[in-house]
Amino acid sequence: MLISIKNLYKIFLLLHLICFNYLKAEDVPVIVIAPSKSTQSLSTVGTSVQVFEQGDLENTANSFLGDTLNNSTTGLNFFQTGGAGTQMGLQLRGLPKAYSTVYVDGVKKSDASTPKNDFYFDDILTGQVQRVEILKGNQSSIYGSGAMGGTINIYSKRGSGDFKRDFSYQGGTFNTHDLNFSYGGSDDYKDFYVGLERYQTDGFSQMNHNGEKDPYTNHTFLTNYGYKFSDELDFRAIYKFTDSKLKYDAVKSSFDQENNESHEKDSSATLKLTYKPTEDLQSKFIFGSAYMSRTSDSVVNQFSNYVIQQDYWSYRDTFSLENSYKINADHNVVFGFEKEYEEMRYNPYDTTFSFYSPTDFRKGEEITSQYIDFQSKLNENLFVTYGVRFDQHSQNLNEDSERISVAYLSDLFGAKLKSSYGTGIKFPSLYEFNKSSDPEKLVAEHGTSYDFGIEKSFIDKGINLDLTFFAHEYEDTIEGWQAAGWTPNNMKGQVKTKGLELLSNYKFNKDLTFDLGYTYNSTYDGADFDDPNLGPGSAGDFLNSQMVRVPRHLINIGASFDLTDNLNLNWKTKWSDTVRDYGNGNIDGGSFRDVRLDSYSVSDLGLNLNYGNYKGFFNITNLFNEKYSQAVQYTGPKRALNLGFKKKY
Repeated sequence: MLISIKNLYKIFLLLHLICFNYLKAEDVPVIVIAPSKSTQSLSTVGTSVQVFEQGDLENTANSFLGDTLNNSTTGLNFFQTGGAGTQMGLQLRGLPKAYSTVYVDGVKKSDASTPKNDFYFDDILTGQVQRVEILKGNQSSIYGSGAMGGTINIYSKRGSGDFKRDFSYQGGTFNTHDLNFSYGGSDDYKDFYVGLERYQTDGFSQMNHNGEKDPYTNHTFLTNYGYKFSDELDFRAIYKFTDSKLKYDAVKSSFDQENNESHEKDSSATLKLTYKPTEDLQSKFIFGSAYMSRTSDSVVNQFSNYVIQQDYWSYRDTFSLENSYKINADHNVVFGFEKEYEEMRYNPYDTTFSFYSPTDFRKGEEITSQYIDFQSKLNENLFVTYGVRFDQHSQNLNEDSERISVAYLSDLFGAKLKSSYGTGIKFPSLYEFNKSSDPEKLVAEHGTSYDFGIEKSFIDKGINLDLTFFAHEYEDTIEGWQAAGWTPNNMKGQVKTKGLELLSNYKFNKDLTFDLGYTYNSTYDGADFDDPNLGPGSAGDFLNSQMVRVPRHLINIGASFDLTDNLNLNWKTKWSDTVRDYGNGNIDGGSFRDVRLDSYSVSDLGLNLNYGNYKGFFNITNLFNEKYSQAVQYTGPKRALNLGFKKKY
């Protein structure tokens, strides 16, 4: 399969070089940072990138960032296990969420105490976010372990312009309140921003086998300060802290549903010193630190309703040196060094029964990395990027990742043609090292991916199209099959995804705009389906070989209509195909056999009003009160009415 992918990519690259004229095309006036950790025009990037600016985020009136991304992009699968504060997973291009990395202000976010070093979006509020860049496809050559499906970069708000206060409030169904206050601005030498957001709701039952409410609270604090010492040297410090609490449901229907509570604290800090001695050379020294703690009441096992409190901690410190050197007008190189220290710890304790003895487990790792990325303008229309990264893991694991991308601005088609090919890795998690019967034999999971697409604008008709085909596979999957004694080990199972992404919008006239997003995903979950003890021909536990919670077809459609200069009506509908999911102890006598979740359609309706410094909004989510689940027996968000306003002083 690897050879055929390479050959296909070479053929596609040759077609670019042979068949098209190299005439000048205009750049799209959008600047991105994430693809190569340096600023570049979006029109020169061969990677599929989707950008959400601050205005895009504010116009949605969504309190949570995950909800905004869920309804506005392609190639991204979303699921949530209940209402506000419950687990919110985002999966890029059909791969499990652990195979996409998430960065907040340059700090890698994940929970090292989870089995796969996962990250969930359930506590990220939109009010403190300024910009999001989503990179689809293999990004390991720049972002290292875990970026085989893509990378999501989140940038916090910073002060700009005159110093001013911003205030917003939103209230609605389930006694929901979202209060956000900020102060910030900038002058010739400094910029400053401080923000505080508080979200609370009484919620509704997380699972459909009971009716008690699951309340949630979230306090998020952000401060962002930058100071310019001179034209050559500037400094930036960012700190973000979130404290949240959730009442949640036990999965087993016979367990206690009222006294389960989790408490999470999540912080990230970034210190950045940028030195630019010349116009051609820039160096950044960055220190990033992330801390996460979770305290939860956990059911000990499926055979007992006995509950203990359990604590989890995740720590990560990163030192990096990023350099960008402009060789000449047509060639730029980005190169850097990173040192990452990661640690997980958990401590379940009990004061009632001696047979649940206290434990205090800690394990850490170090990863040292070097990377280099060349960006070349071969002529007026052809842009090529090639990068390679070398990672050395403290468990004597050495890996390298490569990526090449091409962007061609064709006057013949009046379009941008793009393509990328990459190899990627994911190191075993600290949990997998701990639980494996032979951790020294664990190796990294390896993946390859490629995509090619076209971006085309019909300016006279007001139509923009972005169509991409993608394919990905990874092997050496780490699973706890019975054949390995139920402990994590590298298995022969291979995971494959391929599909299409279509993102388009149509400006019918100056007041009316339509949006369409469509994703087709064909997936093969070899990590489960190839299991000799559970796969086909064994107990018949699997419905099919699709990845869990990944629909084959996913459609987002919407419209925006300006009723007046100050009044806007907007509508969005999401339709998701049926999906495979794991069973649980409540289904089929506790057999844990696979189940199929029904397709569903959810529509939202909103009204926005602008008046001077005020911005008001009214929206109804799940307008038709569709009953649906994105995970087995978990309740999808119910119909809710929200009313709010924002004011700038």
